[in-house]
Amino acid sequence: MRDVLRPLLGRRARRRWIHLILGGALAMPYVFVGELIVGPTLDARYVFGDLPLQLLSFVLGLPLAALTAAVFPMTRPLEAGAARALCGIAPDRLAYGPARGRVARGRTAAWFTLHLGFGGIVAGMSLAVPPLAAVLLALPLAAPFGSRLGMPRSFGGAEALVLAPVTGAVLLLALAGCAAGAGALLARWAPALLGPTPEDRLAAAEARAADLAVRNRLARELHDSVGHALSAVMLQASAARRVLDSDPEFAREALAAIEDTTRRTVGDLDAVLGVLRDGDAPGTAPAPTLAADLDGLLRRTRAGGVRVTADVTVDPAALPPVLSREAYRIVQEGLSNALRHAGGRVEVRLRVEAADGHLEITVENPLGGAAPCRPGGGHGLRGMADRARLLGGTAEAGPREGAWRLHVRLPMKDS
Repeated sequence: MRDVLRPLLGRRARRRWIHLILGGALAMPYVFVGELIVGPTLDARYVFGDLPLQLLSFVLGLPLAALTAAVFPMTRPLEAGAARALCGIAPDRLAYGPARGRVARGRTAAWFTLHLGFGGIVAGMSLAVPPLAAVLLALPLAAPFGSRLGMPRSFGGAEALVLAPVTGAVLLLALAGCAAGAGALLARWAPALLGPTPEDRLAAAEARAADLAVRNRLARELHDSVGHALSAVMLQASAARRVLDSDPEFAREALAAIEDTTRRTVGDLDAVLGVLRDGDAPGTAPAPTLAADLDGLLRRTRAGGVRVTADVTVDPAALPPVLSREAYRIVQEGLSNALRHAGGRVEVRLRVEAADGHLEITVENPLGGAAPCRPGGGHGLRGMADRARLLGGTAEAGPREGAWRLHVRLPMKDS
């Protein structure tokens, strides 16, 4: 018996019934508007008490509901949320955002009309059928008191007493069947009418691509800033330890450079974490640039005991802001790689080719002291290649004439 009644009165059927009742409640304002049209048109004074006029008002209100859903894009996420919660539909089969475009608006209008149409019918039946069924079910018990209750004599016949409870039970089962059938139809049509359109899928793919781009940018920023800082601090601490007794002045300079490097790295880390928390929140520390921070970067690198020669033939202040920022990160990562693998003289050369207006960054270090790559390494080179590609440039790295050479070429156009 339970298996027979579950499709009609089970948990899913009850939730869909509630969804239909909600549609009936949403239909009421449109029915009232329909009454304002029907009353003056047919010269009817009591539309509310006339069932045919009520049905006509209901029919006239449905096109208004469709127009509402087509005009207001937020109807779709509201209806989709209700369908997810009450119709038992998988969340990924329904769209989340507002209806954009003619196709999405038309589908939303069709769904809203069906929801309110079926909901109004089932809600009306839910109000009318249970009281009538209760009277029919209670009729055999009330028959001995029929004269006192003012019941017609025909209600006291044997056939009426037998058939009344059966009719009441049939009416209740018919109501449950209508609600279950309407709920199942809406659940079947919901993915087609409230599901994502091709435009929605394209927008979702673009949003995911943008999110991945932000994540990759944050990963590059963390790798370049924190990775360089750790390499520089390790080299500076090692140099300070070696000359602590023989050259205390250099040891103090190295410790001061460690302090400055860690302070700046904490600021960079706070800026990246601020983007993770708030999405480019105002008030976070500005990103370092070639114009403002190149000298400090070279000074901190030299404090580790590495001889760095720089040939800068371009005015960093004349570079576009985005180019200056990305170029700084490329120089920083190039120096970080050299510090890890060279351990000796590092040459950094920046120049601009006047012929075609490109910024060229070259970082060279000897191969003789190269250390084996650490497990999981190589992210820095990929990060520099990504930065160059996003700016329309190129990045090349590899051995050349007894040295490891990084060469990056970036266009000088405004970014």
